[in-house]
Amino acid sequence: MHRLLLLGCLWLLAAPPASSIFQRPTGTPAPLRLQYLLEPLHPTVHTQRGATATLPCVLRALPHNYRVKWSKVEPANYRENIIIITNGLYHKNYGPLSPRVRLRHSHRFDASLTITDVALEDEGRYRCQLVNGLEDESVSLTLHLEGVVFPYQPSNGRYKFNYHEAKRACEQQDSRLATYQQLYKAWTEGLDWCNAGWILDGTVHYPIINSREPCGGRLLLPGVRTYGARDKQKDRFDAFCFTSALQGQVYFIRGHLNFKEAGQACRNHGAAIAKVGQLYSAWKFSQLDRCDGGWLADGSVRYPITTPRERCGGLPDPGVRSFGFPSKEMRTYGTYCFVG
Repeated sequence: MHRLLLLGCLWLLAAPPASSIFQRPTGTPAPLRLQYLLEPLHPTVHTQRGATATLPCVLRALPHNYRVKWSKVEPANYRENIIIITNGLYHKNYGPLSPRVRLRHSHRFDASLTITDVALEDEGRYRCQLVNGLEDESVSLTLHLEGVVFPYQPSNGRYKFNYHEAKRACEQQDSRLATYQQLYKAWTEGLDWCNAGWILDGTVHYPIINSREPCGGRLLLPGVRTYGARDKQKDRFDAFCFTSALQGQVYFIRGHLNFKEAGQACRNHGAAIAKVGQLYSAWKFSQLDRCDGGWLADGSVRYPITTPRERCGGLPDPGVRSFGFPSKEMRTYGTYCFVG
């Protein structure tokens, strides 16, 4: 009798609720429910370059012989790179993030990940996974950097970069290739650019606000147009770069300087000639507004406008205006300097 009652109780514990038997379609797996990990209240953490950010991961109970593994999904190669593994008592760091990450561990159930001196490449999707035998479970979080996307091409014209050259060009200008999410957000904020450019995952796109003939025609709706994935070695396009807040200041020096004199003028002030990404960052985060064209480190001449006006190009929208890449011997412009 007792054995029959025990078997009946075990069957009840193993059986799914009656409602799920009748409501779930045949062949559809039951959604996994978190038993130990708490679902994060805010799955996106917003931050800026140079800040300290914490990605929450909290357990509601500590299973026997558990481990927590933090990893980051890289959009460029779709790989998941381990960052840190802990068993609650000890931990080990992995990969390039290793020097800048630690566990917050504000209490014994806290496995949250803290990243110090946040860098541009830290943006993306992270996973906190509880490794507990057959009961593994995980939560996903996104680290979002506030920043600005800008199109970039070299001095020898458009469509000159393969993927690897585009990636390197952005890095040389204090930025990195933008993600699709960053490019899409920039489009919603008004980025309108007719030249196609590489983004981080190896696809090619261009954002259009005002449909027009040279940009796919007037009949196509506004949007982020896509060429899809392209050959990273052979195909050539521009680049869409992304940068965030500066740990420093961009300022202008007046003068009629050629390119070499512009660099020396900055060095005389204990600074360096500014990079394109640094000028965009100063425009975006410090509201730098000047009507004066100035040399930048790549040999281009640009100026930042936050309050559009007739005598400063006449364009109705804020932005960083460009005079392109004039002869480096011209003594027409001042220079923008950066001091960290």
